[in-house]
Amino acid sequence: MSRTAAAGHSWKLLIEEVSPSHFLARATHPDGRTIERSGSDEDTLRRETQEEMAQMDSAHTSLEPLLEPLDNGPIIRVRDLMKTYTVGEVDVHALNGVSLSVARGEFLSIVGTSGSGKSTLFNILGGLTPPTSGEVEINGRNLSAMSESERNDLRKRTVGFVFQKYNLLPTLTAEQNIQIVRHVAGRPLKFDDHFNEILNMLGIAHRMHHKPRALSGGEQQRVAIARAIVNGPAILLADEPTGNLDSKNSDVVLNLLRDLNKRLGQTILMITHNPEAAAYADRTIQMRDGKVLT
Repeated sequence: MSRTAAAGHSWKLLIEEVSPSHFLARATHPDGRTIERSGSDEDTLRRETQEEMAQMDSAHTSLEPLLEPLDNGPIIRVRDLMKTYTVGEVDVHALNGVSLSVARGEFLSIVGTSGSGKSTLFNILGGLTPPTSGEVEINGRNLSAMSESERNDLRKRTVGFVFQKYNLLPTLTAEQNIQIVRHVAGRPLKFDDHFNEILNMLGIAHRMHHKPRALSGGEQQRVAIARAIVNGPAILLADEPTGNLDSKNSDVVLNLLRDLNKRLGQTILMITHNPEAAAYADRTIQMRDGKVLT
């Protein structure tokens, strides 16, 4: 038996009796936040779920920006970027003279077919691979002038990554998957109040003690987003973040990315082949044959 309770504040609350004296409550919000609880008493379960909904709304409203007030200077500058791979006796130009500027706090989509150079550009911006020639500045620092240790530090502190396949460790809980990134960066494992508010915003605060196998695809991707921003990176690189999700969960993740951008000032670059996903960004550029077209 299912019962829908009026929840207010755009929440929808469904309480279902899954077995005798065992109830499951699920509350959903249009922005993608979800709450799931279970218990033996329906009235108590309803009250506790409604209290958590109110707490999440309070945290969502009071959330302050992650970053310092933004200036108007570009956070990413790319000039005449080239990346050439040698395959046998043939040179393959993955990037062919790419120039690009991204403002602080901008949400930029990069669209293009497979082989257009999108992922190669991301790998260079994230310090994962060096360019063949050209210049890349990230947050005022020249990547070519960095040592390997400095590039490692860039990945720990300045750039966060979200991947299509989540890349969560299956033996660890959601919380532990996020804490690993804190550990690698040499930071305390305990989440502060501000980050706990972000977990509420992402709708996963109540799922921290679950392992990936107990999470839906949308929840796993939201954990991956939390992992990517736990150290407060200046830039978030999202490579096909909705590629493994159905349309409903895709909308949830895209809305959350846009919310991170608008509410927290998070600079986001997102690779996608989907024009509907690209429309969530402030600006879209197209790549083809290693070049930026628009």
